[in-house]
Amino acid sequence: MTDEAGTATAGERSAGLPGTGLRVLHVTNMWPVDGSFRGIFVREQVDALRAAGVDVEVEVVAQARGRRDYLLAAPRIRRLVRDGGYDLVHVHHGMTALATRFAGPVPRVLNLYGHDINWHWQRWITRLGWGGVADKVYVSRRMAVAAGDPDGEVIPNGVDFDLFTPIDRAGARAGLRIAPDEKVILFGGVPENWVKGHDVFTDVLNALTARGMPVRELVLAAPGQSRADVAPKFAAADLLLFTSRRGYEGSPTVVKEASVIGLPVVTTDVGDVADVLAGVTPSAVAPWGTTRDELVDGLTQRAFEVLTDGRRSNGREVNAWLDWAVIARQVIAHYRRVLTSSR
Repeated sequence: MTDEAGTATAGERSAGLPGTGLRVLHVTNMWPVDGSFRGIFVREQVDALRAAGVDVEVEVVAQARGRRDYLLAAPRIRRLVRDGGYDLVHVHHGMTALATRFAGPVPRVLNLYGHDINWHWQRWITRLGWGGVADKVYVSRRMAVAAGDPDGEVIPNGVDFDLFTPIDRAGARAGLRIAPDEKVILFGGVPENWVKGHDVFTDVLNALTARGMPVRELVLAAPGQSRADVAPKFAAADLLLFTSRRGYEGSPTVVKEASVIGLPVVTTDVGDVADVLAGVTPSAVAPWGTTRDELVDGLTQRAFEVLTDGRRSNGREVNAWLDWAVIARQVIAHYRRVLTSSR
């Protein structure tokens, strides 16, 4: 196993856990290292599966080794599968699939996330790699439809309900030096990432100020930030404004985390946000409109309404189904169906 992923320790298996008796190799090109949150949802899924009794080991492809490893990893993974006694290989992201295509007779499950389906060149590589997989899993129904597999298996990424739990807002604001009466809007990404639409975010903030509602921007991402530093930002903010561009997101984690901690969300209509925010109030999904100005106006109006409302959302109760403990049971049930059909 790689230094990035670490070596899994199976330990003693508890008879009452749903994953007991399953041994699975996860192969991923996304894994958080050195304070990065890249692939944090893969790490959290692995942790949840281990907690549910699955014996999981992880192999990281590319990342520190560079893109050539998508091809060079194939013999390494074949050896791991041959010697590891795995029941199944769980492949994360379509770009990784090619490295596992010749892994041997063990069934492969391919988890698809967004770029691997929505970006033309990544879609091409994904299709090269998914030949022979036992099944594909999508993080949203919209993704399954985009992949030409509308009835495909959909299992969203989950949320760590222990980490993202409502905490004292006054204390969180004091820790971030935010005045009690300031209106704070959270940007849930890296501003330099074009996909996240920081230009649209800025235009909405300017429009709110022009309407007599001055607001302050708070950026979620920060260099060297620990996972524990994230929750206070959700608690301190009045609104998550998610402005990602169309055609790139699969199942944006930040929207789910905000909802679960009770932070209202206003978002563009990307990925599975409409499903996540169904029944969540106050929160809103803005239509794209036919022009950029219409999009900004729609986001501004909904943000104004949510900020005027001032309540925290009911997202934690509505989205209890996103708890990683619940999602892990779905993944395990899917594993068992795949193994049954592969016999």
